[in-house]
Amino acid sequence: MRKLKSCGFIVTRGNPLQEFLLMIHKDRLDLPKGHVDGNETEIECALRELAEETAIRKEDIEIDPEFRFATTYQVRPKKFKGEICEKTTIIYHAYLVRDVAIQVTEHPDYEWRPWDPPHRIQPETIDPLLERLERHLEREAEG
Repeated sequence: MRKLKSCGFIVTRGNPLQEFLLMIHKDRLDLPKGHVDGNETEIECALRELAEETAIRKEDIEIDPEFRFATTYQVRPKKFKGEICEKTTIIYHAYLVRDVAIQVTEHPDYEWRPWDPPHRIQPETIDPLLERLERHLEREAEG
């Protein structure tokens, strides 16, 4: 089975945390992420995709060094004519450290969603990510 990998970020803002960024597709919500190119590392891919899809650059964020979410599932990409592929998605957490004028390039729009767990957005990937991030942030706050 063909294996694919995409990497991206869940970007949050506010202290305490108030919102997180979602990209709006015509039929779903998603995170800024994309497929690894060539010999890119996961974090290089995530940073490139974030900049390409939102105009948020490395200098605009603080990456949480303790958070990395991975999930694997099956997809049927049009690119591979509906062939079943195994896709692994890696998501890092980043705090927005300055206001950025979001510039969407690959999606119709974006939204800042209020941080108000539990979230019910997309059960296969986004909801488990947000649950994991919530537990991570609670542990950090405890000490």
